[in-house]
Amino acid sequence: MKKFLDENFLLRTKTAQTLYHEYAKDMPVIDYHCHLPPQQIADDIQFENITQAWLYGDHYKWRAMRTNGVHEDYCTGTKPDREKFQKWAETVPYTLRNPLYHWTHLELQRYFDIYEVLNPGNAKNIYDGCSAKLQISNYSVRNLLRRMNVRLICTTDDPVDSLEFHAKVKKEGFEIPVLPAFRPDNAMDTSNPEKFCNYIKKLEATTNISISSFIDFLNALKNRHDFFASAGCSVSDHGLEEIYADDFTPSEIDMIFSKVIAGKILNPDEQRKFKSALLIQFAEWDWEKSWVQQFHLGALRNNNTKIAQAIGKDTGHDSIGDFAQARSLSKFLDKLDRNNKLAKTIIYNVNPADNEVMVTMVGNFNDGLVAGKIQWGSAWWFLDQKDGMVKQLNTLSNMGLLSRFIGMLTDSRSFLSYPRHEYFRRILCDLFGDEIENGELPGDIKWTGKIIQDICYYNAENYFGWQHTIQSAAKTTIQRS
Repeated sequence: MKKFLDENFLLRTKTAQTLYHEYAKDMPVIDYHCHLPPQQIADDIQFENITQAWLYGDHYKWRAMRTNGVHEDYCTGTKPDREKFQKWAETVPYTLRNPLYHWTHLELQRYFDIYEVLNPGNAKNIYDGCSAKLQISNYSVRNLLRRMNVRLICTTDDPVDSLEFHAKVKKEGFEIPVLPAFRPDNAMDTSNPEKFCNYIKKLEATTNISISSFIDFLNALKNRHDFFASAGCSVSDHGLEEIYADDFTPSEIDMIFSKVIAGKILNPDEQRKFKSALLIQFAEWDWEKSWVQQFHLGALRNNNTKIAQAIGKDTGHDSIGDFAQARSLSKFLDKLDRNNKLAKTIIYNVNPADNEVMVTMVGNFNDGLVAGKIQWGSAWWFLDQKDGMVKQLNTLSNMGLLSRFIGMLTDSRSFLSYPRHEYFRRILCDLFGDEIENGELPGDIKWTGKIIQDICYYNAENYFGWQHTIQSAAKTTIQRS
């Protein structure tokens, strides 16, 4: 019996172990999509305890706790942090075979040098030990990032965000660039006219542009797109149920906009046309600036109305949706491609039934000008676990080029989530190692090691064009020190 979570965790063969320890393990991390709060990095905060660092905002853990019979007061409620941690420790033993079990213990090991298995009996000591370490300067959020060898972070930001904390981080010369990503989901959501009109007011205040027509609306959003670019942004991101590519005319969109700002409810066709018009416009702006556009597709969000009304959205009440993806995605990409305005694009799906759809779709629009121009993104959200990663890697290998894949991201709100990159890398090395030892791949360890290092780091660095950004930040820090 192998020891739990030892140095060869998930590495079933000697070749896999060689590939991981000699090629993958020490590669830096580019986190090109996450939800880390920029203010916490700018202020270089220190968490008061492990609950704040680990459980605040983590809807993965909240879902598991609720399923285990833990009351909401211990998840998003007002119970003391120590008691919340105790309830999480009581839940952990019941997460066997859930990725949370692996992530929890990897994070205890990598950040806190704790090799015990968390349970109710040792929860107090682990809470005290981790919380004590979080009080020292070596455990500030910037040092947590340094500890995991992070080279660049790309956050997720609404167009009305000031980006003041990104500016503060840059001004202070932090050697890990923290870049914004343009996420205009709220600007596309016309399902609630009152909420949409309130968003327009925020956009007006941010841009000093009066908005009474759709053209005004576009001008204000373009103002923010330009502002984001001036702040170092080169990535957009969209969280959508599906791509919207309905046909529309300019007069239809003008009428739809006038209707919604008058407080009238739009019918589903009108909402789709409005989203379609905006998506095309955003994509063309991204192309003009040579940005990378990302589309996270397929999640059915905020299903529990009672909970959403009580504690808000994004609290762990989302699921996989069964939306039709292929035809509209093809139409959207093809329209941009026909007009020679298709930017680098990453497509993520949360429904595993869409795996083959996505990987074959992106292959339709790779034009040979850029390696891996249109990417099928890493296993996302509910698929961000061993089985989901293996399926994604195998499908990409079978129907695309795994060697050009830009690899893993955290998609996380937690500064303790970076061992997920290690998790991915171990799985990746195990797949290659197994096939080498089975004679399915040649035993060229050096070449295979290069491919693995590319997937772990270099492909992303090259794809996003961040080499200079990373090097400049590191050079500035050395000069200041």
